[in-house]
Amino acid sequence: MANNKRITYHEQRDIQNTLKLREVLQSLPPFAKDYFRAASTTTSTNTRIKYAYDIRIFFDFLLTQNPAYRGKCMQDIRLDDMDRVTALDIEEYIEYLKAYQPSENDNFVTNGERGIKRKMSALRTFYAYYYKHELIRNNPTVLVDMPKQHEKEIVRLDSDEVARLLDLVEKGGENLSPHQRKFYEKTKTRDTAILTLLLGTGIRVSECVGLDIEDVDFKNNGIKVFRKGGNEMIVYFGDEVAGALKKYIEERKAVTPAAGHEHALFYSTQRKRINVKSVENMVKKYASRITTTKKITPHKLRSTYGTALYQETGDIYLVADVLGHKDVNTTKRHYAAMSDQRRRNAAKAVHLRDPE
Repeated sequence: MANNKRITYHEQRDIQNTLKLREVLQSLPPFAKDYFRAASTTTSTNTRIKYAYDIRIFFDFLLTQNPAYRGKCMQDIRLDDMDRVTALDIEEYIEYLKAYQPSENDNFVTNGERGIKRKMSALRTFYAYYYKHELIRNNPTVLVDMPKQHEKEIVRLDSDEVARLLDLVEKGGENLSPHQRKFYEKTKTRDTAILTLLLGTGIRVSECVGLDIEDVDFKNNGIKVFRKGGNEMIVYFGDEVAGALKKYIEERKAVTPAAGHEHALFYSTQRKRINVKSVENMVKKYASRITTTKKITPHKLRSTYGTALYQETGDIYLVADVLGHKDVNTTKRHYAAMSDQRRRNAAKAVHLRDPE
């Protein structure tokens, strides 16, 4: 009997990541498999594949920059070699990450504060595993301070910019070439639905492209999303989002999807599930016509929603819950910064003497 069980986007991505991780592990030292097998119970496949790439960069650094490892290949590295790495080596690695050339014919790769911190976090957990299991005697990563990460100002759209953006997507077909206009007419209903959904719920772009048609519930005006870490959650939406989704879904009925993409909510022009890069390009295309001073990405639309929700409710815990933040302090850092006007109001709120 045939098995007709639906494989979700997230299950498919997990399978792809698992196969990709096995491939990357073939290039890492043999002992690395123990760490990734243990990490499979506490991390997502997406996190593990990122860690595998990051740790491979560290071993590349040892082989190409440290004379003690010259002439070795990655498969030759043993735990004894890990034990010989010093805190000074780790500091040199941090400096290396700022700009390095993977091989002679490659372009230079650069990392900012965020990229360096992520790669160091991967290396710290890697070392911690072997140290905890007493397979190495030293853990030099804990002797080096983690790179400081400066908070960036939140970039978001103002309310008038949100309105102009949605108006542009719905009615922006003027001044286009015949080819551009044909593409615009073909995608405007879908694009309006995606932008309205992102702005009206604050979901991540990966959560948006992972939606299946079965995840939309108009009876309760909610969508089932898979959060980072694999948790399921119902995110509710308002009437504007419902209207945009219904209009798109009606148009979607005329699409014959490519094999294997029957359940996807949002289709590309190739009748396949739309991908993250396509949504990023779409947001950039429309937003660049609204503002030239702000670099707007899908994540900035998420920030726009989070800021608006906090300003409307003043409830930082609600904002954290709706956005799917595991730690409310993350939300506080991003959304609870007081505006200049609120600071002005604060100056008038405290009276040192009763007015006569």
